[in-house]
Amino acid sequence: MGLAGEKFQLGTVGALSLSVVSSVSIVICNKALMSALGFIFATTLTSWHLLVTFCSLHVALCMKLFEHKPFDARTVMGFGVLNGISIGLLNLSLGFNSVGFYQMTKLAIIPCTVILETLFFRKKFSRYIQLSLSVLLFGVGVATVTDLQLNAMGSVLSLLAIVTTCIAQIMTNTIQKKFKVSSTQLLYQSCPYQALTLFIVGPFLDGFLTNKNVFAFAYTPQVLFFIVLSCLISVSVNFSTFLVIGKTSPWLGWDYIHTSAPVKLQSPLKPLHKSLR
Repeated sequence: MGLAGEKFQLGTVGALSLSVVSSVSIVICNKALMSALGFIFATTLTSWHLLVTFCSLHVALCMKLFEHKPFDARTVMGFGVLNGISIGLLNLSLGFNSVGFYQMTKLAIIPCTVILETLFFRKKFSRYIQLSLSVLLFGVGVATVTDLQLNAMGSVLSLLAIVTTCIAQIMTNTIQKKFKVSSTQLLYQSCPYQALTLFIVGPFLDGFLTNKNVFAFAYTPQVLFFIVLSCLISVSVNFSTFLVIGKTSPWLGWDYIHTSAPVKLQSPLKPLHKSLR
């Protein structure tokens, strides 16, 4: 193995390690913020995460820690908006489904990404990978059939969340390779569009899901501390996510990020489908 291969492996291991540490940290922080302090406005919080990430990267750019490399503006805008929409749909899916079905939705993104890459990019995967994904799909199918809270609206939202997230993950990897941009450069240019999309729809979406107004919430010093802490940790989460997907593949990056951290926390959102019948 050459020196370049060794550096690539070390870079990948470093990216994966950073992803695990930052993912676990933000889960613990958000658990305290949402469950203990009652701040349950997930979509609005995500928009703040992305805004802080962009500001942090802008400071890094001013310090010449990375080079700004502009490329196709339409691609960046479409990618950013699509990422924002996928996050909103995932939050809606959680609001209309049980936590278990929501976790199955996130797991279903992995095989669906592989299917899309096979159909549209003619990528081939080993039999070991195909067998592993078949077992995963079987488990998702069993969980779906046996979910007593399954409903039409929740199923449609989950399907839309899966499709948009799959496309966004594939675009993350494809754009970095096509335009020869780093994960930092892509994240810096797409962050404003993601943040703006979620900042506009976040308060309305959170209000719809929680029947509460994010701007009327009692922002105590303790709540503000955990919000700031969550936003700071999110810089590492967002950066490591793009880094992992860029160094590996869309499906492997999603698989590792969303199965290596204890993300199965009880959501403060209650399924809404019963009240809408």
